[in-house]
Amino acid sequence: MSEGVIRVMLAEDQGMVRGALASLLGLEPDIEVVGEAADGAQAVDVAERVRPDIALLDIEMPVMDGLAAAARITAGVPGCRVMILTTFGRPGYLRTAMESGAAAFLVKDSPAKELAAAIRRVHAGERVIDPGLAAAALSAGPNPLSGRERDVLSAAVDGSTIGDIARRLHLSEGTVRNYLSSAIQKTHARNRIEAVQRARVQGWL
Repeated sequence: MSEGVIRVMLAEDQGMVRGALASLLGLEPDIEVVGEAADGAQAVDVAERVRPDIALLDIEMPVMDGLAAAARITAGVPGCRVMILTTFGRPGYLRTAMESGAAAFLVKDSPAKELAAAIRRVHAGERVIDPGLAAAALSAGPNPLSGRERDVLSAAVDGSTIGDIARRLHLSEGTVRNYLSSAIQKTHARNRIEAVQRARVQGWL
């Protein structure tokens, strides 16, 4: 490996997308893809093994999502800088990514040359954030939902009954109703289905 090459690890659950990214980055003379992963847990393992300069992570992955993997990699591989590359440009995701120690947050519709340039900038110590998303995150404000409200709303995603949610989370049905009611109010929704949709759009779940 020649001196000055930036060693990158890719984590993306869609094999075709991962392969395309690896091919595109492989065309850059100063970037080498040294590891690939299909889920968040695998990304942590690969990063700990190959010790890349940059870990490029998708958010929506099985086993462990990219935001959780970002926090683990930042803590476990000190020399590695994490970049989030996602289809889901949601303000709440950006906030969580930054809290997880990510150095960049980019959406997938950016041109390949911009991605390579962003990798170089992050490797040089900069933070790179999609400007439109940064503005949206500032206007959206912090996540208003408590941890328990998020748990209950997440459990309601599949249309589960109050009783189902109560059993799954080991709560009383009255407590579940209270958390749902509070979440609906905080998301300015009319019902729990709309509350789930609004929280997802903001990246609060």
